[in-house]
Amino acid sequence: MEITVKLFAMFRIGRFTAARKQCEPGTVPADIANRLSIPEKDIGIVLVNGRHAKLDHRLSDGDTLSLFPLVGGG
Repeated sequence: MEITVKLFAMFRIGRFTAARKQCEPGTVPADIANRLSIPEKDIGIVLVNGRHAKLDHRLSDGDTLSLFPLVGGG
């Protein structure tokens, strides 16, 4: 199946802004993050098709996955 992966902020460094990726049925956002060497602990927001999702959400063909890092500051 094919999904679109969008990365934001520091996740784009050395990677991409948006890309289509092939993956197996049953793939979850955590699998994609692992493939991209993004530690799960660094992920602040996961969106699937513009809606909040968890790292264990099963992705479907044609989905758009957006990954945002944790935001820090003070």
